[in-house]
Order: sequence, then C-alpha cells, then structure tokens
Amino acid sequence: MPNIETSVTIAVGETEVSALHIRPPMPFATLVVAHGAGAGMEHPFLEGFAGAMADEGVSTLRFNFPYREAGRRFPDRPPLAIATWRAVMDKAAELGEGEPLWAAGKSFGGRMASMAVAEGMPARGLVYLGYPLHAPGKPEKLRDEHLYGVTVPMLFLQGTRDTFATPELLEAVVAKIGPTATLQWSEGGDHSFAVKGLKRGAAEVGASLAPAVAAFLRANA
Repeated sequence: MPNIETSVTIAVGETEVSALHIRPPMPFATLVVAHGAGAGMEHPFLEGFAGAMADEGVSTLRFNFPYREAGRRFPDRPPLAIATWRAVMDKAAELGEGEPLWAAGKSFGGRMASMAVAEGMPARGLVYLGYPLHAPGKPEKLRDEHLYGVTVPMLFLQGTRDTFATPELLEAVVAKIGPTATLQWSEGGDHSFAVKGLKRGAAEVGASLAPAVAAFLRANA
C-alpha cells in the first residue's frame, strides 16, 4: 500500500492553519513536525524529512504557525505558538489510530514544542532538529530553563557547526537534563545540517536525519 498524503486545516482559536498529513501503512508512531522561524512546512528540508519518516514507518503531520499562514515574517509569541501546538497535537490524535504521538520541530518549532510539553501538553517524547539554545554570538543567554522540567524522552540532533548551540554548552544542558535526553551530533553540520564540501539539496539533508529519529522512536516506544 502507498503512503497516503492529505491536506488538513486546523482551528487555532479564531484562526486556522494548514497542515500536511502523511500516513504510511500501519505506522508504529506519529510525529508532529513544526517548521523553523524562517520557513514554513513546505520547505524542502521538512518535505524530505517527512517523506523519509514515512519510509521508516512513521506517520507525520507538519503544519504552519499562524504567522506563517498569514504571510508575516516575525514568529508568533510563545502563548500563541504553544496554543497552536496543542491544537495540532489534538488533530494528530484524531487522525491516528492510537499509535504513540511525538512532537518534533526545526529550531523555533522544536523549542515551542518543548515549552508546550513543559506546560503540560501530552507527548510521548520530543525530537529537536537543531535546538536553538542561544542566539548566534550570545551564548550567555541560554534558552534552557524550561527543559529541566520536561520528563519525556528527548532527542537533540545538532550540527557541530551550529551557531545557535555552542557544543560545550549544549552538552552541559543535556547532561543536566539527565538520562531522558540524548544528544546526537551531525559532524560538520550547520543550523540547517548543511556540511561544507558536501553538495546535497535541502530535501536530501532532511531525509538523512530520518533513520536516527526513527531509531530513537522505536527505542522509546
């Protein structure tokens, strides 16, 4: 049986956001995927990642935050972003058949997922595709306080050249979180997981992360 892809509209308060649902035959998990601050759910990185996750037996639901849906450049404030996460996770539960429901996101999207879970949003676990631990050049201002209250399994996939997360600082944060957090480095990868000298399109880069994510989901099923 082929993968089934459908477009979905999700209500968030008085507005609506678009989403894309890809469901392979008999998925063992559903992964809800949020975009980063500068690109929407249609970005080739997320398209490639979602397609590869389906090949791994994982259903995905990727979505736009309201600001992206409205064509605005600046990300929504956390309260609205968290409300969006809750609404999308509820929709993912409706679309699923009882399989474990995970939350994932690229940069801003993953950070907002972690804040939603820290505030009580149910999820089997979290996957960060490049966690924005600090702004580039500002390692003194860490975005980590809420992470220590998250008790579900967390996978940090991070490029070693990512300017949003100094390696030593991220390693210290993951160590402080404890055994529920796993850190996997993408050698030479930047914030978009691009590697110097390695010519790959964004879709191929996104797809390359799927095996590690699927393995983590299986290990924590």
